Amino acid sequence: MLLAYALFKIDGVEDVFFGSDFITVGKSQAVEWDSIKDDITQTIEYHGSGPYVVEEMKPACDDINSDAGASKAEKQIVHLLDQRVRPAVAQDGGDIIFHSFKDGIVYLEMYGACSGCPSSTATLKMGIENMLKHYVPEVKRVEPV
Repeated sequence: MLLAYALFKIDGVEDVFFGSDFITVGKSQAVEWDSIKDDITQTIEYHGSGPYVVEEMKPACDDINSDAGASKAEKQIVHLLDQRVRPAVAQDGGDIIFHSFKDGIVYLEMYGACSGCPSSTATLKMGIENMLKHYVPEVKRVEPV
């Protein structure tokens, strides 16, 4: 059984996020960590030495750079996200993926620890938005999806 499926079989596990060298597990509010943490740890230890648990994903920039319809600004945005933002948020157990760019607004999807994180709005507005505006003049603001 693959690790992701095994983790989701644990009562109370709501989401699982795999980074390049970490796993983030989210739980429902109805369940206490103390009641599921041993099951989660044992499941990861048991399945962790096996084959890959998910298909290897390409960086978002590979998809958009191969898209002939993508604008130069979109390619710049995705490149900056892949090179400067995603590695930093991955260290905190999350990920941010480019969704779209329309009318000067960059729409981003947040995953793992970034999804629902209280500081994610500040990260989007103060960090990512300011950086993208600096390097890509067409960007007016950043919004979560």
